[in-house]
Amino acid sequence: MKQVFLLLLIASYGVSAQSLSKPETAVIATVKKQMPETEAFLEKVVNINSGTLNKEGVRQVGKLMSDEFDKLGFKTEWVTLPDSLNRAGHLVATRQGKKGKKLFLIGHLDTVFEKSLPMEPFTRINDSTASGQGVADMKGGDVVVIAALKALHAQKLLDDTSITIYFTGDEESSGGPESRRDFIERAKKCDIALAFETAQGLSSVTTGRRGASGWTLNVKARTGHSSRIFSDLGYGAIYEAVRILNEFRRTLGQEQYLTFNPGLIVGGSEVHYDEKTAKAETIGKTNIVAGTALVKGDLRFLTEKQKEAARAKMREIVDKSLPLTKATISFTDGIPGMEPSAANDELRKQVDELSKDMGLGPVSAFDPGARGAGDVSFVAEYMPCLDGLGASGKGTHSIEETMNTKEFPLLIQRAALYIYRLTR
Repeated sequence: MKQVFLLLLIASYGVSAQSLSKPETAVIATVKKQMPETEAFLEKVVNINSGTLNKEGVRQVGKLMSDEFDKLGFKTEWVTLPDSLNRAGHLVATRQGKKGKKLFLIGHLDTVFEKSLPMEPFTRINDSTASGQGVADMKGGDVVVIAALKALHAQKLLDDTSITIYFTGDEESSGGPESRRDFIERAKKCDIALAFETAQGLSSVTTGRRGASGWTLNVKARTGHSSRIFSDLGYGAIYEAVRILNEFRRTLGQEQYLTFNPGLIVGGSEVHYDEKTAKAETIGKTNIVAGTALVKGDLRFLTEKQKEAARAKMREIVDKSLPLTKATISFTDGIPGMEPSAANDELRKQVDELSKDMGLGPVSAFDPGARGAGDVSFVAEYMPCLDGLGASGKGTHSIEETMNTKEFPLLIQRAALYIYRLTR
C-alpha cells in the first residue's frame, strides 16, 4: 500500500511542480541527471568501514567528501583532536557570501559498525531498497548534502552564499566536550542549523529530539557467610542495587520522553570495570553475601529541566539504603536535548510549504520521543534547528539497515530547494 502511495505521489509530482520557480525546476532536473553518479558515490563511501574508532576509515570517507566540496568552491579543512580522545577528527567546508541566511549543515562520517564487525557492503535489494553499513545513518544523509549542493552549483546558485558544512567524525561515540568545542563555536556564527540525520520519509521532519547522559551506581555492603543475610549482615549489595533499579522503574517509568536504561550490572565479592573497553569482571560465590555491585546506564530526556528533575529523584531513591548497605550515584553529561520550539517549527512550516509546492504533500513534526540524541542538539540553544533531512530508511544501527532509494532523489531535491530558498 505504501509503495502504491509513493508511486501516486511521484506521478502527481510533475503536475504540482508548477508552483516552483524556473531556477527551482532547473535544480530538480539537475538532481535527476546527476543521480547515477550520486548513487555511485554513495556506494563507494558505504563500502569503506568508518566505525568511530576506525580513525583511518573515518578520515578516508572524509577525504572523499572533502574532494567533492573542493570541486564546488568550498574551503575545506580537517579539524584534528587531541590524541587522548582517540578520535579521527572532523571535516569542515565553508564559503562566505552576503546572500540570505548563514547556514550550518550537519552530518557525520562515522558509523556504529566498528572494523571488528563483519562488513556489509552496499547492496541493491530491489528497485526501492538498498542496504549497507551506514547507508541511512548517515552516509546517505551526507550524500544528500553533497548532491543538493552539486545541483545548486551547476546552476550557479551557490554564488555569494554563506554555508558551513560540519561533518563530525565521532557522532556515534563522542570524544566528549573537547570534541564539540569547535563545532559549537562555528555554529554560533550562523543563523540556522540543518541536520541530515535519517529522515522519517517525506512527510515529517524533526523539530525536537531527546538528549542523552550517563549514570553510574555503586553499591557497597557488609560481606560474609550467606547464612547471615537479612540479619547481622544486612541485605548485601545486589539486593540494594535491585531495590534501586526497581524503584527507578516504578517511580519514573511512565514519564513522557524520559527513559533510563541499566545497560550493565555486575555484583559479587569484588568488581572491576574498565572504562576504555566497557568490560567488567567480578568474583563471588553463592555462599558469600555480595559486598559490591556496579550498574551503568543512560538517561534520555527532552529538556534540561526534565533531566535535572529525574536526577534529583534518582538521588533521593539511592539515599534510602537498605540496612547495612550504602549506595552512591554519579551522572555524566553527554548530548543535550533539542527542545521543540516555535522557531524550529517555523522552519518546519517552510519545508511544509516547499513540499507542497513540489507536490510531495504536507510535512509534520516527528515525535521527539522516537528520536535518539544527535549533534544538532549541541547548538539548539543558539539558533533555530531542523533535523531528519537526510536519507530515509529502516533498521539503523543494525545489520538490517536499509535506505529507501525511491525517496532518496526526492529528498535531495527538497534539500537543494530548501537551501536555495534560505540563501536568497
